[in-house]
Amino acid sequence: MNRAVINSLTESQRLLIADTEPAALRDLDEDALVALHDRVRRARNKYTGIYRREAAGRVREKGGRGKARPVNARNRDRAEVFEDALARVSRALATAAKASAAELRDERIAAARAGGSSPVTKARAPKKAASTSTTTSRNPRRGDRSLVSPKSKRDHASTTATTARKQARKDAR
Repeated sequence: MNRAVINSLTESQRLLIADTEPAALRDLDEDALVALHDRVRRARNKYTGIYRREAAGRVREKGGRGKARPVNARNRDRAEVFEDALARVSRALATAAKASAAELRDERIAAARAGGSSPVTKARAPKKAASTSTTTSRNPRRGDRSLVSPKSKRDHASTTATTARKQARKDAR
């Protein structure tokens, strides 16, 4: 990171950048990382927007984008500092989320092996149908696959075409 740019930041912005250092990120849990990610992203978006607006305004004044670019270096550098900070937080968040998912998966596997179920699986478990008949109906709908089968697509197209023909006959009267 460019020390001159960091020293040009306000105190609160420097503290925000300091919060994204690897040593500081190690102490944060997933929720704190999400909050930090949000704060850093807002700061990055702020300076990126300022840079773009000012650069666009100076193009006409300077006579071209290339000539206007050096004048707006400070905002570009600030946006880049926050972009680097956002990348660090994003990597830490991805690592924490992966660890959290692995932990949850291990808990669920352990609960399934123990014969019980975890509170998460109980909340998401599908409700059983009222009738537990073993006879198969003429058109059993099992899962989402049956909703997108070739037969269901053909039936839907046939119904749509029939309705369109009926409407055309009515309109022709």
